[in-house]
Amino acid sequence: MQVDVARANKVKSILVTLPKPENDKSPYFALAEKYNLKLDFRGFIHVEGVSAKDVRKEKINFADYSAVIFTSKNAVDHFFRVCEEMRYEVSSEMKYFCISETIALYLQKYIQYRKRKIFFGKQTAKDLEEVLKKHSKEKFLFPCSDVANEETQKWLQDNGYNFTPAVLFRTVISDIKDLEKVFYDVIVFFSPSSVQSLYENFPDFKQNNTRVAAFGASTQQELLKHDLILDIPAPTPEAPSMTMAVEQYIKQVNK
Repeated sequence: MQVDVARANKVKSILVTLPKPENDKSPYFALAEKYNLKLDFRGFIHVEGVSAKDVRKEKINFADYSAVIFTSKNAVDHFFRVCEEMRYEVSSEMKYFCISETIALYLQKYIQYRKRKIFFGKQTAKDLEEVLKKHSKEKFLFPCSDVANEETQKWLQDNGYNFTPAVLFRTVISDIKDLEKVFYDVIVFFSPSSVQSLYENFPDFKQNNTRVAAFGASTQQELLKHDLILDIPAPTPEAPSMTMAVEQYIKQVNK
C-alpha cells in the first residue's frame, strides 16, 4: 500500500460507519486493542421496511416464485416480515440461494434449516454460478433495497435468469449531526449511501487530516464525486478485507 507521506500522521482513533456489533467478535475490536486505538461505531444509514401494501401495488405475488436469492441479512428479515404481513405461508419446497454461508445460516431464525433446500456461495452471485446453472428453470424472487446491488442484478440479467427484484426495504440517511465537533483520524465507509449521509448531515465537511477508508468500487467512486482523498482502499490482493487494509496502513504510519 502506497502511503501519502504528507498525510501519514499516526492513527489514534477510528470511526466505523456501521452500527455497533452485538457481540465483541468484530475484528475491529481486536485491531483497536492491538494498536491501542479509540474505536467508535456509528450507523450513517439505516433500513426501513416497505409495507406489504406497497409490495402488492408492485403486483408481486410471492406464491408465483419457486426460489429466492438473498444477498443480505436485511433481505432475509424483510422477506419473512412481508410474508407474515401478507399472511403468506412459504412453501417447504421453496429453494433458497444465498451469496454467503453466513446468510444461509441466518435463515435458521425463520425456517428449519436441515429440512429446506438451501444453497450458498462465497460472497457474490457469481460464486453461485455452478449451483444456479442446475436450477436455471426456477422463477427467482430477488428481495432487495431501493439501492439494490446493481452488480448482482446485472449478473443475473446477463446470464438469462428469470428473476424479479422486489424492493422490501429502503436505505435511509441517519441523523449524525451530533458528531459535528468530533474528530477521527480514520473514517471507514462501506457504501455510497454512507458517504452521501456524511454530506447530507455536514454539507461543508472538509477532509483536512482525516484519512478515509472505503470498501468496494461503488463506495470509492462516491468518494471521488466529493473530491475526497481515498487513503485506504479495500478489497485489494494484499488486503481482501477492510480490517486488513486498515491494519496495513496503521503499521506503516504508527511506526
